[in-house]
Amino acid sequence: MSDDNSTPRTFSAPKGTYDLLPPDSATFLAVREAVAGPLRAAGYGYVETPGFEQVELFSRGVGESTDIVTKEMYTLTTKGGDQLALRPEGTASVLRAALQANLHRQGNLPVKLWYSGSYYRYERPQAGRYRHFSQVGAEALGVEDPALDAELIILAADAYRSLGLREVKLVLNSLGDAKCRPGYRAALQEFLRGLDLDEQTRERIEINPLRVLDDKRESVRGQLAGAPMIPDHLCDDCRAYHASVRALLTEAGVPFVDDPRLVRGLDYYTRTTFEFVHDGLGAQSGVGGGGRYDGLSEMIGGPALPSVGWALGVDRIVLALRAEGVTTEVPAATDVYAVPLGEAARSALFPLVTELRRAGVAADFAYGGKGVKSAMKSANRSGARIALVAGDRDLADGVLQLKDLSSGEQWPVQLDQVPTEVRKLLG
Repeated sequence: MSDDNSTPRTFSAPKGTYDLLPPDSATFLAVREAVAGPLRAAGYGYVETPGFEQVELFSRGVGESTDIVTKEMYTLTTKGGDQLALRPEGTASVLRAALQANLHRQGNLPVKLWYSGSYYRYERPQAGRYRHFSQVGAEALGVEDPALDAELIILAADAYRSLGLREVKLVLNSLGDAKCRPGYRAALQEFLRGLDLDEQTRERIEINPLRVLDDKRESVRGQLAGAPMIPDHLCDDCRAYHASVRALLTEAGVPFVDDPRLVRGLDYYTRTTFEFVHDGLGAQSGVGGGGRYDGLSEMIGGPALPSVGWALGVDRIVLALRAEGVTTEVPAATDVYAVPLGEAARSALFPLVTELRRAGVAADFAYGGKGVKSAMKSANRSGARIALVAGDRDLADGVLQLKDLSSGEQWPVQLDQVPTEVRKLLG
């Protein structure tokens, strides 16, 4: 705390984070709604989970060998000695909440849930990669069906398209299941053990060798050219499942690119795995992704509950919109701006603004006793289409002046006719 003779300290947002403020925040809200709207229409209900969970939920679910758990997770110890972590991703938390509430026992599977919120990872900050970031996600719990995988992918693809994005590409792969993954794992380990790798990467080979395929360092990637690919090791069931997903996407007109190296950064994925990428974002090209995670429920102490889901990065989508020069349609924050000239006008216009708001009209008021020139500048800055201006002479005649701010045209309107006239002008 500063003393009386020192300048109080000023504060900035922590490194790698950002403040979301108008007018940019309107674009973020538009993106969230573009993603959430189709989910609600497809039967997904909203879920919200705490910003922190027990560390073990993520170490067991996300995977102890992942960078998220080993390097990027924010952890803390409470006064009671509990080990907690700020949530680095959404799926494990949503599944935990569904299991805790026994949603899977209510007889209506799949349990369809969507969520929106902030997540936290100790990243090296750069464009498109933050330590605090925003996602919208969706999970379908309790059913193993390629149509469910396809549904979620189609909903995400349609959301991107509805925003006007045309350069988002879908990358698709299958990671197999408990039947065929062990054979592939052994073949991959044998190959990786023969490479020139650092000690930490060699340890990863023994814990989860698929993580090595996801390594972004050129010193590692350059040695992976001859690595065995998982599509060559899929069992008949996984091959047929993946073929069904691909056929459903093709029928729905959703193009995709097969990538046998796609494994993503989380340990819980099985079978269908996918990522949406945008080449206009540089190194941080992923704008969303997900997959099937049939074993995650058992990893965190629940019953067998085959599930699939995804998370789309709101921050990355906004960057993609800027890269393509797409402007989202954002409703005006204010349609009507009231300008009172004197105390009598303030008393008359303030209840009128309240009435308009209750009728669904976005309305604002010239607070602080501004003069007419200053108030009209505020009206124009607000983006309002209409100004309501009233002085003592107007009130004596039972009218106020309605001004169309785009054309400059102005005319008197009876006070009791103002709501009707405003709605007519706003269409």
